[in-house]
Amino acid sequence: MENAVSVTPAPRALATEAVHAGREDLAELGVHAPPLDLSTTYPSYDAAGEAERIDGFAATGARLEGPPVYARLDNPTTARFETALARLEGAESAVAFASGMAALTAVLLVRASMGLRHVVAVRPLYGCSDHLLNAGLLGTEVTWTDPAGIAEAIRPETGLVMVETPANPTLAEVDLRAVRHACGSVPLLVDNTFATPVLQRPVEHGARIVLHSATKYLGGHGDVMGGVVACDEEFARGLRQVRFATGGVLHPMAGYLLLRGLSTLPVRVRAASTTAADLARRLAADPRIARVHYPSVGGAMVSFEVYGDPRSVISAVRLITPAVSLGSVDSLIQHPASISHRIVAEGDRRSAGVSDRLLRMSVGLEDVEDLWRDLTEALSAQPVRTETARVRESRQVGR
Repeated sequence: MENAVSVTPAPRALATEAVHAGREDLAELGVHAPPLDLSTTYPSYDAAGEAERIDGFAATGARLEGPPVYARLDNPTTARFETALARLEGAESAVAFASGMAALTAVLLVRASMGLRHVVAVRPLYGCSDHLLNAGLLGTEVTWTDPAGIAEAIRPETGLVMVETPANPTLAEVDLRAVRHACGSVPLLVDNTFATPVLQRPVEHGARIVLHSATKYLGGHGDVMGGVVACDEEFARGLRQVRFATGGVLHPMAGYLLLRGLSTLPVRVRAASTTAADLARRLAADPRIARVHYPSVGGAMVSFEVYGDPRSVISAVRLITPAVSLGSVDSLIQHPASISHRIVAEGDRRSAGVSDRLLRMSVGLEDVEDLWRDLTEALSAQPVRTETARVRESRQVGR
């Protein structure tokens, strides 16, 4: 008999991974849809064996082999989502949490447990991320800088460098390779919520930690809350230990919905991005708009500044929903200075480019003409740019 030849599976495209990752064993199980495991606890007749497994987890944080023990340790449904998201991000592992903020908290606690409580961060970040770092609620200390100042800001006790690109809500971008070089041996955390792995995979640019508010594009339908960190397995082990100790676990129903959301992620992001780019171009030509922000990487987020009162636009939309959050199949709009970034000090908001006139729009899957009609009607009461203002204002529409 001829010797068997080991064949390495060919790499699969992102769209294929989105549909199949985390589901490879379904045919063997005799099912087509991933099963949903809602158990909080599991039978165990081998107490000595379980004690050994739990001792191993306590020592290393490695995912338990064999049947589950308790839902705070692990859950098969959530594990499927973690496997799939890690594959999409090109990371070794992923660890899911009850929310994006729970995920960021766990990252900070892992570093703090090593005595590395100092964080170097670049504004803007999501408002609650900014607050968590700045308020010192976890005993962390933060140094805010621009990308060019990262290397100088790093200290012996620096545990993390954090950036968000495109940033919330200005859509400012940073050069991840340059930032990673400036970090030296300090881990780089990239909040990839806006871009998703469809448009950007930070691990490929040297990031060690990739953060998502899974509530947004990964879920994609505005009906599930969660957070997830993609990283190497060594860091994932520390995250699992923090998750077990603090209890910030993702509910299995949320894990089920997030896994389902991943299957359409590439289609949703690309379709919404096409519409968002079209709206950004139209807004840039509208004399009622002072400035448009749209990232070079693309995406479904558009921010723009008006000459008048942005709150009047919020109150006038009818098809677009005035609401916080983003990444849903329907379009949302909000005023960051009033909601998502209200918790950030006014001076810090403005220095990061979050002006009081800025509106942030999450473009969904509606027809572009319907969205444009709703926007133009909502903008009808806005003042028109004067010739003097036209010269003074600089527009930024990246593509």
